Amino acid sequence: MSLICVKDIRKVYHLGTEKVVALNRINLSIEQGEICCILGTSGSGKSTLLNIMAGLEKPSRGSVFIDGVDIAKLSERQLAVFRQKNIGFIFQSYNLMPTLTAVENVAMPLMFKGIGKKSRNGQAVKMLKAVKLGNRMHHKPTQMSGGQQQRVGIARAFVAHPKIVFADEPTGNLDSKTTIEVMEMIVGLARKHHETLILVTHDREIAQYADRIVHLLDGNIKSDKANEALFVPGEQPQESAG
Repeated sequence: MSLICVKDIRKVYHLGTEKVVALNRINLSIEQGEICCILGTSGSGKSTLLNIMAGLEKPSRGSVFIDGVDIAKLSERQLAVFRQKNIGFIFQSYNLMPTLTAVENVAMPLMFKGIGKKSRNGQAVKMLKAVKLGNRMHHKPTQMSGGQQQRVGIARAFVAHPKIVFADEPTGNLDSKTTIEVMEMIVGLARKHHETLILVTHDREIAQYADRIVHLLDGNIKSDKANEALFVPGEQPQESAG
């Protein structure tokens, strides 16, 4: 069985008397350890699909199975526990706690798992060193650049070794040089620990870091194919033709 199975997902928003179909019968299976990019322009439904796969939104119809569990049927409390155990997030806007240091931000997912302070801080320090922030561990977000804040976000997403990491436009606020560094880091960590990475982006160059590219258009899957121009560490990704 695939790690993620999306079956006949439909999402409809009601705006007054208007009905907006954000997703229309989406079917998708994603394997353990796969790096899958959901590619699409603004309004294509890609962020809605990510939110439904991550259990942040309920579908209007259909099911999402993660490791055999139909998350659409879980209560909000059950979903919260499920996410803590299985899912990590990387956000475009970093979503760090401004009053906490880098170590404290990274350690938060471990705190929710009931891990003691000494152990979780030790794991957070190790993770921050892995993302090359050993000299920024006790800095707060306002004392760091955008790229450094995103590295903290990456460390936080991977520290608890989740089965799945969802990255929603993770380089949207970064310059081109920092974008390459951050993407190499995200992909490298996912491959090292054989974790599934779902990457959502509008940028075709970012999509080249994935094993597979699912192109959404107007709430439908336009194409779903293996990435023939797969990124190789140390090389800049090249945009494939078409």
